[in-house]
Order: sequence, then C-alpha cells, then structure tokens
Amino acid sequence: MRYLFLSLGLMLLVSGCNEPIANKPADRDNTAVNERDADGDNATPFDQSNDQADIDLVAKIRANVLEIDDLSTNGRNVKIITNDGNVVLRGPVATAAERTAIEQVAKDAAGADKVTSQLEVEAE
Repeated sequence: MRYLFLSLGLMLLVSGCNEPIANKPADRDNTAVNERDADGDNATPFDQSNDQADIDLVAKIRANVLEIDDLSTNGRNVKIITNDGNVVLRGPVATAAERTAIEQVAKDAAGADKVTSQLEVEAE
C-alpha cells in the first residue's frame, strides 16, 4: 500500500513538470527605470511622508483608484506618493484613458494643482 501511494505521488509530481518554459512570460527589465530613479530627481516610495494627513490622502486615492471599472493590474498598482499634500503618480498603465481616470481621481482628492503625473502608457 505504501508503494502505491509513493508511486501515485511521484506520478503527480512528474506530470506537473511537462510545462514548457517558453510559456512563461519574460521578466520586465527595469534596469533603465531603476537607474533613472537612483539620481534622486524622481519621487520614489521612499519619499512618502509619514504625516498622517499624507497617509490618509494616499489611502483615499488608492481606494478610489480601485473603484475604477476595468482597470488593468498595473493601473491598480500605480505608485501614489504624497508629501505635504502634494501627490506624485508613477508607474505603467495600459491605456491613455486609464491614465486620465487615475489622474482625475488624484486631482479630485488632492486638488488639481497638487498632482504630478508620471504615469507611463505601456506600448501596445
């Protein structure tokens, strides 16, 4: 009986190993983005303020972004960085319409003059 379970377990393990590696998407190369961000001229999550008003503003914007219908995964995960009430939006989004919708949510929450968008529309 023990050999039967061992054989079944081994067959299940081996049967899961036949997926070709070519079906897996390649990792995105962020080298150029990382080098650009290292210069200190661009806001990164490390620039996020710990002031409670800024934290609350990020939470409000994030909650409202997540309410946007048909948002891509990247759109749902844009970086929202606040400091002294100023908002910086960073990251890739799927379409220009998605970028506009996210920017509008941030402007509604913080004020149009307080939002800097560095959202990048992915190449199609």
